[in-house]
Amino acid sequence: MLMFKFKDYTEKEMFEAVKKNGYALQYVKEQSEAVCLEAVKQNGYALQYVKEQSEAVCLEAVKQNGYTLRYVKEQSEAVCLEAVKQNGYALQYVKEQSEAVCLEAVKQNGYALQYVSIESEKVLEIATAYKAEYKKAFWG
Repeated sequence: MLMFKFKDYTEKEMFEAVKKNGYALQYVKEQSEAVCLEAVKQNGYALQYVKEQSEAVCLEAVKQNGYTLRYVKEQSEAVCLEAVKQNGYALQYVKEQSEAVCLEAVKQNGYALQYVSIESEKVLEIATAYKAEYKKAFWG
């Protein structure tokens, strides 16, 4: 595999590179927020190569793929909510669960209940209703 660093490229050229393949961010030595945003828009997993994570970059990454929450260094409630809205199973990567985050996770996918670490009747109700609807839809 050819390894190189984007040393002598302009910001515009780096922007175009990550726009085509977010993973190209790993070769960008001096990362601007605009380049990082474009990289995670293309592929949320590019977040693992972001040197200085901002809330905006993290939000964009988890909107693209909720599982990228695992690479968020400082998780905010807003970032966690977006992640579980995109994929309820992202709840397994939430470091500090709140009822709101857990509710969103089980609304998105009732089977995310397995990752809930707080006690909440609301969460349990929604997860149970989701599972009943899922079974009804697929098994009649």
